[in-house]
This record gives sequence, C-alpha cells and structure tokens, in this order.
Amino acid sequence: MTPETSAPTLPAPLRRGFAGGYTAQPSTFDEMLDADGSLRPHWRMFVSMLDDLGHDELMRRWEQGRRLIHENGITHNVYGDPKGIDRPWSLDFIPLLLPVDQWSRIDAALIQRARLLDLLLADLYGPARCLAAGLLPRELLYANPGFLRPCHGLAPPRGHWLHLYAADMVRSTDGQFQVLSDRTQAPSGAGYTLENRIVLSRALPTLFRQCHVERLAPFFVALRQTLIELAPANRENPRVVLLTPGPYNETYFEHAYLARYLGYTLVQGNDLTVRDARVFLKTLSGLQRVDVILRRVDDNYCDSLELYAHSHLGVPGLLEAIREGNVSVANALGSGLLQAPAFLPFLPGLCRFFLNEDLDLPSVQTWWCGQPQALQYVLDNLRHLVVKPALPAIGGEPIFGRELSTVDLETLAARIRARPIEFVGQEHVVSCTAPALQNDQVQSRRFVVRSYLAATNGSYTVMPGGLTRITGSTDSLVVSLQKGGGSKDTWILADRPVNDVTLLAPTSQPIELTRGGGDLPSRVADDLYWLGRYVQRAESTVRLARSTLTRLMDPGGIQNRAAVERLIVALLGKPGLLLSEWIEQELIDALFAPHRAGGLTSIVSHVHALASVLRDRISGDAWRILQTIQRDITLFGDNSDRSIGVLEMLDKLVLSFAAFIGLAMDSMTRSQSWRFLDMGHRIERALALSRLIQAMLVGSATEDSPLLEAVLEIADSSLTYRRRYMAHLEVAAVVDLLVADETNPRAVAFQVNAIDEHLASLPRESSHPQRNPDRQSALQLRTKLKLADLRAACASVDGRRTRLDDLLTESIDELAKISESLSHLYFSHASASRKFITARPELKS
Repeated sequence: MTPETSAPTLPAPLRRGFAGGYTAQPSTFDEMLDADGSLRPHWRMFVSMLDDLGHDELMRRWEQGRRLIHENGITHNVYGDPKGIDRPWSLDFIPLLLPVDQWSRIDAALIQRARLLDLLLADLYGPARCLAAGLLPRELLYANPGFLRPCHGLAPPRGHWLHLYAADMVRSTDGQFQVLSDRTQAPSGAGYTLENRIVLSRALPTLFRQCHVERLAPFFVALRQTLIELAPANRENPRVVLLTPGPYNETYFEHAYLARYLGYTLVQGNDLTVRDARVFLKTLSGLQRVDVILRRVDDNYCDSLELYAHSHLGVPGLLEAIREGNVSVANALGSGLLQAPAFLPFLPGLCRFFLNEDLDLPSVQTWWCGQPQALQYVLDNLRHLVVKPALPAIGGEPIFGRELSTVDLETLAARIRARPIEFVGQEHVVSCTAPALQNDQVQSRRFVVRSYLAATNGSYTVMPGGLTRITGSTDSLVVSLQKGGGSKDTWILADRPVNDVTLLAPTSQPIELTRGGGDLPSRVADDLYWLGRYVQRAESTVRLARSTLTRLMDPGGIQNRAAVERLIVALLGKPGLLLSEWIEQELIDALFAPHRAGGLTSIVSHVHALASVLRDRISGDAWRILQTIQRDITLFGDNSDRSIGVLEMLDKLVLSFAAFIGLAMDSMTRSQSWRFLDMGHRIERALALSRLIQAMLVGSATEDSPLLEAVLEIADSSLTYRRRYMAHLEVAAVVDLLVADETNPRAVAFQVNAIDEHLASLPRESSHPQRNPDRQSALQLRTKLKLADLRAACASVDGRRTRLDDLLTESIDELAKISESLSHLYFSHASASRKFITARPELKS
C-alpha cells in the first residue's frame, strides 16, 4: 500500500513552466514532487504537455472548463451560503494523478473492506454473532440511533446490504493511504465525479488520451447491471427510479444528472405510493409499478409509518413492500448504521472473524471512548486529537484539540467523561498535498479521495478514480466543500491505451425511435402547471406596476385621479386607497420588499423554487434568464432608495419574464409537460386580465379614456386596438378585444380555447365532456364568451356595468373550477410539498 517515495534513478526532467514555481509544503508527502523536489515519473508527461500548451492556452482551456460548468448548470448547495442553491461547482483544472500499479493495490483493499462491511451489516441485522463473540461492544448497536429495529431480519435481494459503497481516503505523510470514514448509507459524489471527468476531458482532450486515463463508464455499467439484477419481478425491463430528497438537498444537481445518465426516473417521495405492499409511480397515465429504488434519502426518512413519523421525504409503507419482497432498495435500509466512526477501531478484529484475513486498508487510528483504556488515552492526548461524535445520528461537528484553549479543553473533557460512548478520538492526520490551479498560480492543497464501489457477482467493482476534494487554502487542514473547498478529477494512469466504454449506444447501432411522454409523474405535472401560473402572475404584476408607477411619476400624468386610484387598487388588492405623497414608495415597497407576502420578490422566489425542482426539464438558456431575474430583483430590493431606476427595472423584467416562458416552452416537445406548463400560463393570464378589467371598467367614470388606455397598455394590446379603431376609445370595443376576441393572443377567449384544446389531449377514462368536469367548465366558458352581448354588458346602469361584472365573475369562477378539476384529476394523489404549501394560495373569487 506504500508507493515508491525515493528519488528516481534517471535524471528528472528540468522543472520549468507549469511546475517551475510550485513548492511543496515541508515535511509533507506531495503527489507531484518527490523528496528531492523533482517530478515523480507518472507526472512527467502531463506536466510536459501542459508546458507545451503554454500559459495563455492553458488559461483559455481553464476558462473553457469553467464555462462548461456554468453552461451545464453544475451546482452544489452550501447550506447557509448567500448564493444558496446557485453556487457553481468548484473544479480544479489539475487532476490528481495516480499510477495504475499503485491503484491496483488500493483497488483490492477497497474490495476487501466493502465485503467486510456488507457481512457485518448482515450479521448485525441478523444473528449478531460478532456481539456474542465479544468482538463488538453492544452499545454500538443498541444505543446507536442508526440501528433501525424495524429492519432487523430483513433479507435483501442477492444477499447484499451494500450495493453502492464509498470510502474517504487520505494519504498521510508516510505516503500510505488510510480510510478516514466509510460511506455506507447513500454515498454522494459519483455524479460529480462523472461531470468532473466530462468537463476536464473536453478541456484537455489530448492530455487525457495520451496519459491513458482509465475510463469511469465501466463502473456505471456495473452499477446499472447490479440494479437490474435486484429487481424482484419484471427483470427483462424493470422500472428503476432514483429517490431524491428534492432540490434543497446539497447534491440535488448530482441526483438529476445521475438519473439522466443512468436512464432512470428522478422521483421524490410524494411521486411514489404503496398499494397492496407494492410500490407504484404516480403518473398521468395511472400507477406504474416500481421494481428498484436507488435512494439518496437517509435511512430514517424513507418510511414515515415505521421510521421517522414526521418525514415528508420518503414513502409511507415502503418497509412493508420490502419485507414482502416486492421492491428492492439500494442501499438496503439500515445500512447507514456503519457510518458511525466508533466502528473503525474494531474493523481489524472483525475482518479476521468474518474473512479470516488481515485488514489491508487501515483506518485512521481511532479510539472509542466507551472503553476505559481508550477513554484515558483520549483524555490524556486531547490537544493532539480530533474529537468526533461516535454515533453521527446524534449530531455534532468534529472538534480539533489543537484549536482549543485550556479552558475549552477542560470543558470538552468533562463532556466526554459524562457521556463517553458518544465520542471518539481520532488521530489528526496531516494529509499530503497536490498541485492546484488557483488564481493563475499553481499552489499546494491538501485533499481527500472518495472512491466508489458497486456490488457485482458476489464481490465489488471499484471505480478507477473518484471524487477528490481539496482544501480552500494552503493553510487549511479541513477538507470540506461546505467550507469553501473544491474538487478534482482523479486520473488513474494505465501503462497502455485503454478501451473506450460508454453507456451510450454505438453510433453504428440504430436507436429505437420514440415520441413518448405518457409517463409524466403527477408531481412533475403539478410543478409545471404552477410554474406556468407563477411566471405569468409575475409578468402581470410587473406590467400593472409599470403602468401605475409611470402615471404616478409623470408630473402631468395624473389627469384622472380615478384611473390611478383604480390601478393602485388593482395592484395592491385593497379597496379604498387614495393618492398620497407616500403611495409611490408604498407601491415600490410592496413590490420589492424581501419578505412582503404577495409582492414581486415573493412571487419570483416561488418561480425559482419550482424551476429548481424542474431543472431537468428546463433549458439551460431559460434557467440562466431566471437566475438573472432573481439576482436583479434581489440587488434592487437591497437598495436604500428603490425609487431610483424602478421603471427601468420593470421594463427589464417584462422582457425577462417573456423570454423565460418563451424559451422554457419552445425548448419542450409538445408533450404532456408542455401542456401543463402552458395551461398554467394561460389560466393565470385569463384570470389576471379578467380581474384587471373588473377593477378598472366595471365602475363607470366621467371620463373612461384614461382607464381604457391603461387597460390596453397593461394587456399589451394598444397597437392591435389602434389598427382596428384608430384613436377612438370605447368600452365595448376594448372589452370585445380583450375578453371575447379569439384571434387576440392576449384575450380571455383565446386562453380558454387553448386550455380546452390541452384538456382534450390529456389522458382520461372517458372522452365525453359530461364525465369530465374540467372540460365541461371549459366548454361552458367558451360558449358564454361566444354568445355574450358585450355592447349590452358594457352599458352603465347607475354608474356600474353590472352585466360586465357578472360575465367576468363567471369567467373567473369557471377558470377556478378548471384549476380545481385538474388538481383533483391529476395532482391530488400527490401530497403537497411542504416547500410550496404557502406558495400556492387559494384563488380569489
């Protein structure tokens, strides 16, 4: 396991260019430089080819790689970071290079470790022979929150508990790799590893080929075959889904990316349901059975019936379906038990017990404080150790003894004495360093390698490489993406050209043609529908606000107080508001104040939340427009004086919202996804226009022209009206254009016709309108608008157009019925996500 660390016998090449200014940290094993400062043999070709590129070309390639990350939308959520879920993924341009002969020894040792942990899980959830033999303290099982008692006695398919395993490894100053932690629950990062490889191999294609880098695809082929073989039924064509906690999880991008790459449906807990101890995916076409679940949800959150009762992330009844053998879950529920660091000191003895072998890949030296001798050692050496929770489910961050004062050390010692079984002391390994390109300079960074294994044919297949994470600075000892660190691609350098392996079909093999789309999950349809509604709601709000503020800010524009006051009422939804010197600022605050319910900032946050869930269905260009919208609104909302530039901001937002919805819909095939997005968009447009006309024109005024001008402007129909009627403004003509004209893309009738066409194309048990309340409401509304006598409806009686009010109220009611029917027919069996309960208010009548 120890690589060659002595200087090569051949003269090392002269260090110049790329490696010329690089300096390794003293008393530390460096990946690129040998002890005498020369390049290690396996780095020489890479460095030489980088030097041949030259500095300018290298920087251009680096910028190309960063652009690929941006264009692919690769993000990593850092909890508590102001950038939130928009933080771009950090990839260093210099890979970690490891020779294949060195890696082959690590490969074999990782397989041994995975087999050991798999056998240990089977024993702990079964006969518990290791407890009876005294090889493992009983507290580590029965006092461990990670031990799921409902899972005791489960028999996972094919006998494997660990289908996907990862080990975090560090190389210490002596050059030996050690395992820092085992990831046995739902290991993250494999998708980021793949994306790192794609970005770097495109930015440095010649280097990648000439260095004979081992491919990652064979690992994913093995993983996919493993999941297929887990299927309890339908093994010829099993349905495999990837279960994600949702877009607020730190690695959600990876979930969506892996699902696409492996060809699986990405689902959240409320996309699935258990019926008769079987798991089904809820789609618009009905329930479809699920055979295998590749989960990224933690053990305890997977079933709210038998595990954590308050979880909204899992599937109620999942454990029952597993017990009945009707669905397979990878990794098996309960496998997170072994992520506790307290198990590390006992693995050598357990390896001899289960495998009759010595443990080849050692763990970082760890002492569990539940044993008297270990407790005393930890207390005596507290300043030199890292103290961690022994059972991570209890919570708590690692504590570095060297960073504590004498008083803090005494406090920590008292805590350990009070609850010794909850703590471990771990050797503070000063990991070795590797070169990283930082701000146009090559600097040293400490790193941790996470390598992945997939269960195959009674053993395991190791990914040739892995996700390498690096520290955020030269002095930092903590490797954490949550604390400003970055990542590297890991290249395993073969001694000969490698075979190209891909999950994509060969170009010589014709692919099966399909125009499908009937398997749209109900939750996705729900989210698309509300995305369309909220985008249109935002656009309507911006248009109304722009018209109102334009008239308020124009010294000669307030010629008719009634028109401006009605616009203010339409915008704020509060009757009885009068013009005042403060009304302009009140309107702006209502729009842009960060926490103002119903304001533009609030609406855009809902748009962003829904779009985040639908990242795999929205084009990259549309997503970038949305990112720009949210950034602009956030920056504008932070201004101390928002009255400056507000009209320019509103003009920009009108264009941005129109561009977003246009790109989002134009990038979709005319499938069910597009229909639900467009239906939401059109229902909200019809509702907004109906309410606007109600607010502005139902009550007659001594002078209607300012009201009519404002309505036409907000509805973006002024040009159409002038082309038909010149400059003469009449209420009946305006209402006809905006309510009943089926050729006007802004009219209510145009929206209703489009909605009815969408409804006719949705899957349903019967095509007869009387059997479908949504279609019935649409047909009734179409008929009312066609037959409406608009001139009579616009006649004013006692200062009020009552018949117009009735027509618009009926339109709003029918549109609300269509929305409610859609929810009942297609969404209601998918419980509402807690994130969006407040984001979907009841429609106002």
